Amino acid sequence: MTATAVEAAATRTSGGVRGAIERFLAYGILLALAVWLVANFVKAPGQSSSALVEGINNGALYALIALGYTLVYGIIELINFAHGDLFMLGSVFSAFFLVNWLGFNEPGTEAVLALVLTLVSAMIFCSAINVAAERVAYRRLRRAPKLASLITAVGLSFVFQWVGLQWNGSTPRQWPSVVRGGFKIGSVTIEYTAILVIAVTVPLLLLLTYIVQRTRQGKAMRATAQDQDAARLMGINVDRTIAFTFALGGAMAGAAGTLYVQSIGTTRFDSGFQLGLIAFTAAVMGGIGKLNGAVLGGLLIGIIQGLNDGAPYGLTQRWSQTVVFTILILILVFKPEGILGRPTTEKV
Repeated sequence: MTATAVEAAATRTSGGVRGAIERFLAYGILLALAVWLVANFVKAPGQSSSALVEGINNGALYALIALGYTLVYGIIELINFAHGDLFMLGSVFSAFFLVNWLGFNEPGTEAVLALVLTLVSAMIFCSAINVAAERVAYRRLRRAPKLASLITAVGLSFVFQWVGLQWNGSTPRQWPSVVRGGFKIGSVTIEYTAILVIAVTVPLLLLLTYIVQRTRQGKAMRATAQDQDAARLMGINVDRTIAFTFALGGAMAGAAGTLYVQSIGTTRFDSGFQLGLIAFTAAVMGGIGKLNGAVLGGLLIGIIQGLNDGAPYGLTQRWSQTVVFTILILILVFKPEGILGRPTTEKV
């Protein structure tokens, strides 16, 4: 046996041992989470169930924002850090549109119709902004080093924050919701806003999946994601395809902004930073570039946050961000491609 063969055998052995250790630790983390969940529900089932419902509601909002991140990254491998602030602009737009411009601040049949109009308008508004950002800022940097696009995204984030500051003001603004009340299942109260968030998120995810997987434009998106030059040679308009992707991502941000105002009732010029960071974390956790991964990551983070904040054995809201990012770090250590992602090798 040659020295090279011995080294290869040693590498395989060490790799096998390391893989076994990583799997053992991963299963240990999952077991610890399962024990934590069971302990919370045994201790206080009603309190834990309410925290779970709240977590699912927030997780659906994170998922909508995360879809915008994962769409853009899947096509041009750009981490669009301005996306969180685009969501903020969508929330401010929807609040002004529904309350100040349409004049609805009480529940009712007409108010629900106005909310649907607001949702569609916010999606169009954020789509237009995102497409304009791609045309003005990102398109010229497509062949530049990735760091240039990343810095541009950060700069655009500050521009959006400045617009939000001028529009919304420097202090949080409270807005009335046209969807109020709820119903009880046992001791658990389920708000109608939580039903609204799920009722909007699920169809949007299904529609987005259909567009990407079944339509001609979706095929163009997937071809562009694999190889832009080859896509051009096949007659695909790459610029239009990328702009369409930004439009879809912006629409998700607009929908999330509208639902956020109805659920939380508050707009802030800096809300996009924190929620955008959490949504990006959700996209990475689920497997960035995967639509179902973004939704899975968003729901997981929302549920973990909800139980940590409201369950009896949680670490309280003060440690909420620490818990989320600790779990993210652990997942990336043992599965860097994310929960639903697949290992890839970089071509050289």
